[in-house]
Amino acid sequence: MVDPGILYVIATPIGNLSDITLRALDTIKKVKFLLVEDTRVTKKLLNHYGIQAGMESLHDFNESGKIAMLIRALRSGADIGLVSDAGTPLISDPGFKLVCAVQKEGIAVRPVPGPSAIIAALSVSGLPTNRFIFEGFLPKKAAEREAFLRTLLYEPRSMVFFEAPHRIRYTIKSCLHVFGGNRRAAILRELTKVHEQHLAGDLEHLARVLNDPDQVFKGECVLVVHGNTTFKDVETLEKARLLLADLEQHISHKDAVNVVSKHTGLRRNRLYSLGLEDCVKKQL
Repeated sequence: MVDPGILYVIATPIGNLSDITLRALDTIKKVKFLLVEDTRVTKKLLNHYGIQAGMESLHDFNESGKIAMLIRALRSGADIGLVSDAGTPLISDPGFKLVCAVQKEGIAVRPVPGPSAIIAALSVSGLPTNRFIFEGFLPKKAAEREAFLRTLLYEPRSMVFFEAPHRIRYTIKSCLHVFGGNRRAAILRELTKVHEQHLAGDLEHLARVLNDPDQVFKGECVLVVHGNTTFKDVETLEKARLLLADLEQHISHKDAVNVVSKHTGLRRNRLYSLGLEDCVKKQL
């Protein structure tokens, strides 16, 4: 009986091709074939290192349809490598459904760690790195974007987002409206590439910089925003959220807010934001 193969989740460079690890190169050389987002992108990496490897496309639109075939290949003993266009797979990239299905079948999944735009951005952002959350790409429409950001109004940890260059100024404007101009943030653009750029300061300063017509933004950005450290009692806030949810099963949201405000000392506008947060999360 043939032992099943292994699915390797392989991190690749986010820009500078020299950032790939030796283990990643060795793994790419030994697997039966690679699952890639875009064969053209991965081909550049393979050519740079003189590696001949078979490639099979795997993206959001075909992932579900290929899972059964890939599991059969793994069961036949083939080792398979999963890479994304840049960075660590599954972080705002395809592959989650495959990894879950492979694990469910009892087949080994192994990480080959390496570059990550999230960690790279945090390390040079100048913002707290001991606790953070990653929220991926924000909604494209301004109203939806600001509604989502309001759900993070009292988030105490540093917040990390991905953003496209043509939307970054609008995202900063939304952050300014929701978090206020004094909230610190950093924009990290084209990390590890030739035209790498770092912008840091409060949101009001960043908005002014991005409104400069001479400021041209190309390449994907990582945005890091300082958490809300003015509200210290996170435990009280969480208890208030749970109490609101329970009360709203029996009374109106307005009455629930009044009751919770009376017994916790929290301002009603903060509690209304909590109700909005739960509402938005249900819709997403």
